[in-house]
Amino acid sequence: MGATGTGKTALSLDLAEALAARGRPAEIVNADAMQLYRGMDIGTAKLPVDQRRGIPHHLFDALDVTEDAAVAWYQDAARAAITGIHARGADAVLVGGSGLYVSSVLFDFRFPPRDEERRAALEAELDERGPGALYARLRELDPATAVRVDPRNGRRIVRALEVLAQGERTHGAALPDEPVLWRDATRIIGVAVPREQLVARLDARVERMWADGLLDEVRDLRERGLEGGVTARRAIGYAQALAQLAGEMTASQAIDETQGLTRRYARRQVSWFKRYQGVRWVDPGADAAALADSTA
Repeated sequence: MGATGTGKTALSLDLAEALAARGRPAEIVNADAMQLYRGMDIGTAKLPVDQRRGIPHHLFDALDVTEDAAVAWYQDAARAAITGIHARGADAVLVGGSGLYVSSVLFDFRFPPRDEERRAALEAELDERGPGALYARLRELDPATAVRVDPRNGRRIVRALEVLAQGERTHGAALPDEPVLWRDATRIIGVAVPREQLVARLDARVERMWADGLLDEVRDLRERGLEGGVTARRAIGYAQALAQLAGEMTASQAIDETQGLTRRYARRQVSWFKRYQGVRWVDPGADAAALADSTA
């Protein structure tokens, strides 16, 4: 786990190979919400299949861009994948930076039910009025949750209001007060990069996304219904590329906004994962063999 751009993917591959060298085969499970989507490759830095070193990967390309990446659905799917991996006598390496998704698998999280009608109404209001008005309502109804939710994160605000409308308590968009591991034999490895280096890496990554053809990717996804999706169309980089294609932003403006939002997202990820207990923090070039030995 760790912020975007810290090198989690490369380290996960090295770790899986190091485990296999010790007679413990390993398979990788995705915990990046946007890498769940088919066709969202360049903007999510998704590892191409031919670069996965023959290691089985799970929950990549699991959804169409028109589908909603709900964390409760993901929790069930990821735990089912991990249970299957363990049944084959292998280790599961969960990799990603989507904090709530990672937590939903690692810890004893239970999610309130969904109310599709209320959710649709809130989504329509979000599109019409923007996140500000909904966030003000959330802050009035549930201040504890509001302080933990990014005021610009319309999806998270909608979900919190949906739950509250059912008379349920939200999970506060945070870890439980006393998190209990889903599986006792769990080791948590955090990948960290000094802030100055991370900012430079993220800014360069965004520029590379545009150079590598993000606009063409988004143009193709738009034909496949991206603009009608609830989650995918708001992803950082994809929303800005859509705006550029619509003539609402120049390329420079789209890149600048994506860089700013990516830096802000990375700060939130760092804050989220700092609350985890028992994490072994390493740099991207950590010795995978030593990490494999430490997980025994």
